[in-house]
Amino acid sequence: MAELPGYSGVARAVLERAGARVGDRIRIETSDGRVFEGILMPRYAIKQRPIIVIKLDNGYNIGVRVDSDARVTVVKTRETILREAAAGAPAPVPLLEEQPPPGPKPRVVVVGTGGTIASKIEYETGAVKPALTAKDLVEAVPEISFIADIEADILMNILSENMRPEYWERIVEGVARHIERGAEGVVVAHGTDTMAYTAAALSFALPGLPVPVALVGAQRSSDRPSSDAAFNLTAAVLTAAKAPFAEVVVVMHGETGDTYALAHRGTKVRKMHTSRRDAFQSINARPIAKIYPFEKRIEVIGKPLRGRGEQELRVENGFERKVALLKYYPGMESEIIDFLVERGYRGIVLEGTGLGHVGEWLIDSIKNAVEKGVVVVMTSQTLFGRVNMNVYNTGRRLLAAGVVPAEDMLPETAYVKLSWVLAHTRDPEEAKKLFRTNLAGEINDRITLDLYPRWPH
Repeated sequence: MAELPGYSGVARAVLERAGARVGDRIRIETSDGRVFEGILMPRYAIKQRPIIVIKLDNGYNIGVRVDSDARVTVVKTRETILREAAAGAPAPVPLLEEQPPPGPKPRVVVVGTGGTIASKIEYETGAVKPALTAKDLVEAVPEISFIADIEADILMNILSENMRPEYWERIVEGVARHIERGAEGVVVAHGTDTMAYTAAALSFALPGLPVPVALVGAQRSSDRPSSDAAFNLTAAVLTAAKAPFAEVVVVMHGETGDTYALAHRGTKVRKMHTSRRDAFQSINARPIAKIYPFEKRIEVIGKPLRGRGEQELRVENGFERKVALLKYYPGMESEIIDFLVERGYRGIVLEGTGLGHVGEWLIDSIKNAVEKGVVVVMTSQTLFGRVNMNVYNTGRRLLAAGVVPAEDMLPETAYVKLSWVLAHTRDPEEAKKLFRTNLAGEINDRITLDLYPRWPH
């Protein structure tokens, strides 16, 4: 009897009675008369419950609770499905090859920083643990070994909310080191909550890139039936290994099923939902590419800044810590700005309303900050669209006070960019000029209607 990874108790007994194996297409008839059909998947769980995990034809994984009276029937064996797929019949769901294709493969390094994306299941205990070696990664997500020769480098293992600028600098150093050593692509495994900040940081600190750098995460942990970890990691490795562009991108689900992922430019991406698998969207920009991991196909749909191999690696690392991101709210007191100035902050990013406004009672404090050498920039809470501070009187007064409009930059991107700029110059005027310069695709000259959000994509 073949192994049934992760299954025990009643669920395992029901599967063994049917002679089912992971990869077979099975039909489950529960004792209350419900019927489910799909591909049998491994059971990844900390608590051993009577759950059988199957992948439906729409690509979504579900867990079916069974008891000893449940009936499982093997509809097709894995070998039959693979044989039919090889003969040209459409597979019901994406399947792995049994053997990797012949010939040399690109070398891709997976840099781990934390999160659930690069984790493995310890079947003896059911625990979800970080994958610390390339072998661990391949065992957890065997698909990636068919795409590239995988190396792993665990830089840190922190929760996404604990990310700090000094960690950005460590990640930049790690990515650059592997590219210098000949990596043909780098994947950065990262928690999703602050991934967009890190993507922007890498975009500015690596102004010259010869290969892609793909950040990837998981919205749902690998011990859940609906986990997106394996799909996302496979898509990111494919991007790092095969993409024709050399940019920093975030690669995550493009829709709720397992059809394609999207590669978003690192300076134009934002997490827009707490839990959806397709939570990440490009803001004021198109994604650079659609990634079809099971077809091993990349469709470029945006305008890359540079092609693979066009530039040599250039690193300009460093981020100023004394930069703040402030969200304006009605009744916000000017003492907040005064406090930051007194504490020696060199930059302030304001997330204003609409076209870029704050309460007029803040203007004197903002003017004082600018006069003391603090660079103050304005973004919009609306996210989509562009700051335009020439329309209304408050905006014009803010411009006169020395506020720098951030065009169509995301507030998070503006914060990271200002931090990077101020680490590379002590001159406020030079910093303002550099901030207004489009460095990594963070500014669009114009925004068209087709760049506004639609769900599903």
